[in-house]
Amino acid sequence: MTKKIRILWTDDEIGMLKAHILFLEEKGYSVDTCSGGRETIELVRSNSYDMLFLDEHMPGLSGIDTLRAVKEIRPELPVVMITKSEEEDIMNAAIGSKIADYLIKPVKPGQILLAIKKITERGRLVTETTTTGYREEFSTINSMINGARDSSDWISIYKKLVHWELQLDNSSDPGLAEIFRMQEQEANNAFSRFISRNYLEWFTAAESPKPLMTPSVLSHSLFPMLKRGEKVFLIVIDNLRYDQWQVIRNEMTGLVGSVQENLYFSILPTATQYARNSLFSGMMPSEIVRRYPQYWVNDDSSEGKNNHEASLLGLNLERAGIKCRWGYEKIGSNQSGKKVNDNLSDLLRNDLSVLVYNFIDLISHARTDTDVLRELAADESAYRSITRSWFIHSPLAELLKKLQGSGVKIMLTTDHGTIRVNNPVKVVGDRQTSPNLRYKLGRNLNYNVKEVFAVRDPSLAHLPKTNITSSYIFATGASFLIYPNNYNHFASYYNDTFQHGGISLQEMIVPLIIMEPSE
Repeated sequence: MTKKIRILWTDDEIGMLKAHILFLEEKGYSVDTCSGGRETIELVRSNSYDMLFLDEHMPGLSGIDTLRAVKEIRPELPVVMITKSEEEDIMNAAIGSKIADYLIKPVKPGQILLAIKKITERGRLVTETTTTGYREEFSTINSMINGARDSSDWISIYKKLVHWELQLDNSSDPGLAEIFRMQEQEANNAFSRFISRNYLEWFTAAESPKPLMTPSVLSHSLFPMLKRGEKVFLIVIDNLRYDQWQVIRNEMTGLVGSVQENLYFSILPTATQYARNSLFSGMMPSEIVRRYPQYWVNDDSSEGKNNHEASLLGLNLERAGIKCRWGYEKIGSNQSGKKVNDNLSDLLRNDLSVLVYNFIDLISHARTDTDVLRELAADESAYRSITRSWFIHSPLAELLKKLQGSGVKIMLTTDHGTIRVNNPVKVVGDRQTSPNLRYKLGRNLNYNVKEVFAVRDPSLAHLPKTNITSSYIFATGASFLIYPNNYNHFASYYNDTFQHGGISLQEMIVPLIIMEPSE
């Protein structure tokens, strides 16, 4: 039997509300009434109410004071404030005391019923609304996937998938979540086929409709701002997915003004060594190796793969004819982030300040090796939650607060995204084969051609090779590449971890954001 919801309604003119109370009782609710704040406090103390309707304007103890006393007794009790006034200070006081909702007199029965449903049936209503909306869109998304012809089509599909993925975070329907995962997998499989057919042509066919890609990002978006004399903060969050950007954006209210959101395609491999060096240099990896071999580190080297990005950026600015004062900082901890914020006055003297935040990438790698982090970031929703929590408490959020009113532009982007893998694929290679789970570079690689995207001639993808017979293979969808030796152990160990380097919507289609701090 369903538990009857108990409501306490406090109003100094409670007799005038008899029709409203009868209406609620006919709807199956139990309603107690009282006409003063002190009586309300005692009733809340001695009864298990599910919610309280509270008049703001009462003689004696005011509604606001009653609210504060009630919250000390029952902090979790939902309170709907009813007031005659829309004065801002009254609403601020009420909202500051964590009311669930507020209504302006005179209230109608329908308003009261809606307020109750919003509180008591929020979870079910959200699920029902989400279920209806996604089911209506399911066929549309399928048609978009089947009809996708170019990169702009895939950007539209990915945006729509992320929209519904975030909506489903609020749904308690596990069946719906499973349906979404199947559709997302179908989309990634189709996207992988699209990349396999078109990626190499983007570098050869002049007329081919190709997307904005990593080497052109700065010349496309950053350099025009610098040439106009604008001051810019370039913020690169390593390994930031589009869905993670969306949850960060939701926390930026009040921190930034206008937001111009774009997406671009990361090059392959979708890994820091290749994508971030390409981002800063404005060149494909093979061109970096040819022109600046001192700044390229091979896969088999233990040296850091992105230690020279500041030098590559400087050469990029020089080639573009941009003469400006600029600085570069890599931020790998809260301490280093706070140090940057403390020196903000120095950064504001620059025409360009480049800040690279490594937290999300560190979490991605640490999650693979740490059981606690695997539990905390068990799936995409939890990974987004950690990202949101990091941002709220991060030096980056504090920086955006400090930049308010500064007049600088902010360009926020990343080098690549990441995907949760669950499909082990066997690959055979020699000792010099690169260790990454989403791509392999090596000689005499042995693999199933149907399970990977193979580039036998790296020059076609503008990639360097360590040997004349070297080739690249890329994992697609949610696959990961492992060797036959001790196969079961590694298949289990890496299953359900977040990896990058291969072909998926999450890895390749990444955010490029232009913002202005709020005034």
